[in-house]
Amino acid sequence: MRGIRTACVILAAYTLFCGVLAARGRQEETLDSIQARMDDAARDFHSLSADVQRTKVTVVVNDRSTESGTIRVRGDKMLLQLKTPEPRTVLRNGDNLYLYTPGLQRVEEYNLGKHRGLVEEFLLLGFGTSGRDLRKAYRVTLVGEPVLDRKKTVELELTPKSSAVQKQISKVNLWLDRSTMLPVQQEFYETGSGDYSIVTYSHVVENAKIPESIFKAHWPKGTQKIKAQQ
Repeated sequence: MRGIRTACVILAAYTLFCGVLAARGRQEETLDSIQARMDDAARDFHSLSADVQRTKVTVVVNDRSTESGTIRVRGDKMLLQLKTPEPRTVLRNGDNLYLYTPGLQRVEEYNLGKHRGLVEEFLLLGFGTSGRDLRKAYRVTLVGEPVLDRKKTVELELTPKSSAVQKQISKVNLWLDRSTMLPVQQEFYETGSGDYSIVTYSHVVENAKIPESIFKAHWPKGTQKIKAQQ
């Protein structure tokens, strides 16, 4: 179960940004208008690619560590390729999740079947999820409309309703670009420790052409395969 919890946190950190897509026109935002635009966007969402950067902040020792790479998503498939500071790959294909560390020549394999409900609670944060489903799973608060990274944004605070999710994440702050309704930044706050992750996205391409082959679990010869404890 510990391995699944770790996998869910990794997924959560990289899956929030796809849930809200293109908007039309300039208007004062409300939760209802944001939900409606998410509902419209979900019907048109098929895939997405982007550059991603994640900074983990450990509060007690005031430590910050940053990693960056690319992410590609299609349906229930996801490929996250971290390039710096240490190469790593996170691959999800349906109920199968793989954590590959080339430096160790090792891949950890997880089956999400029994825990798919928990994973889907995290994935409600993105990848074409409707606003209606988001508000079923999270208490959503419209915080304001600040300027972030020179962009006018809408800031939302999400508090999970599920007790299983609450054990991992106490809340998420989300900033959406007002002109496109694409995410600019998220902050994920871990339950108990107060540690948090800051995730930013750039060069986002909606409905990118992504070949099926990249979601295949092919690893270099000699890679040690470990089936993680469930």
